[in-house]
Amino acid sequence: MNRITPGRLVPALLAFALVLSAADSNAARGDALEISQAAIGNRVSDLTLIDSNGERLKLHDLLERPLGISLIYTGCAHSCSVTTRYLDGVVKTAREAMGTDSFGMLTIGFDHGVDTPESMANHARRHGVNDPDWRFVVAESNEALEQLIAELGFVYTPSPRGFDHTVQLSLLDRDGSLYRQVYGETFKAPQLVEPLKDLVWRRPKSEQGLLASIGERIRLFCTVYDARGDRYYFDYSMFVGLGLGGAFLLLIGGWTGRELFRRRRST
Repeated sequence: MNRITPGRLVPALLAFALVLSAADSNAARGDALEISQAAIGNRVSDLTLIDSNGERLKLHDLLERPLGISLIYTGCAHSCSVTTRYLDGVVKTAREAMGTDSFGMLTIGFDHGVDTPESMANHARRHGVNDPDWRFVVAESNEALEQLIAELGFVYTPSPRGFDHTVQLSLLDRDGSLYRQVYGETFKAPQLVEPLKDLVWRRPKSEQGLLASIGERIRLFCTVYDARGDRYYFDYSMFVGLGLGGAFLLLIGGWTGRELFRRRRST
């Protein structure tokens, strides 16, 4: 019979602890995703925010257009920095596709009392974000912040390195309802641009004139994603096809009219 010695027991216990830790981590990820997805459709409550210039503003005042919200903490050494820097590039791509003022962006520091207007300004500056429609803010009230966090389905827990948290961008419609979650430190541009197209261009007709509606529908169907360059461009081929088709119809119409006129003269 083999005896279990301390030399064998300690490594076995360590291995078992690692397995349990990995299982707990996977379960936590699954729970976080479930919570995040279950939040879709929630209407966020209004709360007072303080921007990087120290000015107060209300969240609902930013809902004149679709709004993307990301949550970070400025003490994050890796994930939040990568996310902000990468998101800046994708936001620029989205603005090229839909217009510079078509949607707003909001980054909120969730480490209340540690994240400050100054640290949020430093975070934006450190990662080269100079978008005038992208605000870096903190919440005036921790209670209101926690309510918003719950409404967005954002999950965070303290950890030895700061916080473990979901990396998500929450897209709100003009009513303040959560429309879509975009996950990951990095992602392909269509994951952000396609749901934004829904929010930016599929407005009720009562809110827009006929010409504006036609113009926006054209942009909706004619912005094409280039996977190699990870960017959108305006595809003019539809207009070329319409032009050729129109010219052909005019040619046929002219020939038909000429033949009818010639036959009438001959009779």
